[in-house]
Amino acid sequence: MSLEAKVASVSLEDKSTPAVYINENTGVDAKTQDGSQAQPYQSAAFALYALGPELSASTTLKVFKEDQYETISPSALKKARKGSDGIAKKLEKAAKQAELAESKRAQDAEKLQAAKAIVFTEDPSLPAPKVIKLHQATENRGVRVKINGWVHRFRAQKGMVFMVLRDGSGFLQCLLTGDLANAYTTQTLTLESTISIYGVINPVLEGQTAPGGHELIADFYQVYGLAPAGEDAITNKVQENADPSLLLDQRHLTLRGETLSAVMKVRASLLRSFRKFYDENHVTEVTPPCMVQTQVEGGSTLFGFDYYGEKAYLTQSSQLYLETCVPALGDVYCIQESFRAERSHTRRHLSEYTHIEAELGFLDFDQFLSHIEDVICSSVDSVLADPIAGPLVKQLNPNFVAPARPFMRMAYADAIEWLKEHNIPNEEGKPFQFGDDIAEAAERKMTDMINKPILLTRFPLEIKSFYMKKCHDDPRVTESVDVLMPNVGEIVGGSMRIDNLDELIAGFEREGIKTDPYYWFLDLRKYGTFPHGGYGLGTERILAWLCDRFTVRECSLYPRFSGRCKP
Repeated sequence: MSLEAKVASVSLEDKSTPAVYINENTGVDAKTQDGSQAQPYQSAAFALYALGPELSASTTLKVFKEDQYETISPSALKKARKGSDGIAKKLEKAAKQAELAESKRAQDAEKLQAAKAIVFTEDPSLPAPKVIKLHQATENRGVRVKINGWVHRFRAQKGMVFMVLRDGSGFLQCLLTGDLANAYTTQTLTLESTISIYGVINPVLEGQTAPGGHELIADFYQVYGLAPAGEDAITNKVQENADPSLLLDQRHLTLRGETLSAVMKVRASLLRSFRKFYDENHVTEVTPPCMVQTQVEGGSTLFGFDYYGEKAYLTQSSQLYLETCVPALGDVYCIQESFRAERSHTRRHLSEYTHIEAELGFLDFDQFLSHIEDVICSSVDSVLADPIAGPLVKQLNPNFVAPARPFMRMAYADAIEWLKEHNIPNEEGKPFQFGDDIAEAAERKMTDMINKPILLTRFPLEIKSFYMKKCHDDPRVTESVDVLMPNVGEIVGGSMRIDNLDELIAGFEREGIKTDPYYWFLDLRKYGTFPHGGYGLGTERILAWLCDRFTVRECSLYPRFSGRCKP
């Protein structure tokens, strides 16, 4: 509608004075409105802007208040005029920005069109490249190489492109110049595209930084797989502050991030370190079954399934099988998955986790505790000495200090007194009493306050498993231990095992477990019983402590817990 038509429309409603109507509730700030009572504006500022400044002096603005229209006050009119000027300036600025954006789009399109004409090929006069992995970059400086990997970062400047390539073994900055930088293929390259790039690796200039202190000066590259751009770009699929459940859905992509991949590299080093310790101490690795028909930690946490018409379970622990191996192989260990059907959503629980378990023969409880200290400290020291994992631990957990031996040793009874003295209640909100299970929250609070590794020992018989040996000096408690670490809590649980057949059968009866399926386990006490003990370490919990991760879910490749079994 023209400006004259708007004036006429307003004038028809009020013969004496033209009026424009403002209604904050029903009005709309759009040029499609005419300012009549049927089509009011929402704000006086927009009304003045839409109808033009020539109307502001001769037209009455009517503002709806309560149940009727009233003439706008002088102060409100003054404010509206100022707002109208602001709207005009804002729209003028937006128009200029749109014009500039359109101009840039045209220039970019022109550049891309010109870039399509650039064709680059490998120079046949250059020496044949040596194919290397990125972890070999330092030792191959100064020679022409070929590396394969994924585009991890990409930054284009005038006439040059800086690209960081990743191949899983390391990162390398690559510099593209001339036709390589200006070509259409480079202009449309996306993050996570896979390429082969050729060139010479040189140290960066003094004052400059790059991964490894060097960069590859590229002379040629090829694209194997171009990753999506736009809506499906990796930066849209995996966003740093996204909901954790969405990031878990995209775990296959989040693994490519620097933090999660670093944790996985430390994990690999940790498992190597445990194996190194056991090998050096003549502890033999075995592989017990994961499909079992017996329980270790209580029937309520068993995953059951049909096994050719019989009832079977996913193992909670390989302990019982490891015990049977000691008479044949000596001290033994295994590193494999254990499964617990706990509907727990705490920071330290998983339904499937990597269990490091060992069983040792002919030792007493004090020797057993010293062994646990040794395996933890030696393995951590090995990780920190690893040229790859050590710097990653420092990067992930700058304040980490390797634990020193001996660990603090605290009996369960003393822990109960400590909790009472520090006014930390049990799960019912009452003071702790002997026989109470020390739940995760109280245990973690105590450990964090003491702020050092603790060997928590001598738990009551009633709250521990049927196979744990009683203490000679106090049959109420067992020769058992939990290793507690600050910020994580329990990372190891173990005990000396009952070696007397009658006492073991009594333990079965106390727990209401039938002994028939355990005939093979009972035979261990018949055919040459012996003093022995064992323990289990949760790999993900140790990693959470080592790498300062909030939850063990960050320490598992594809975490499984209640409600999560994908991807």
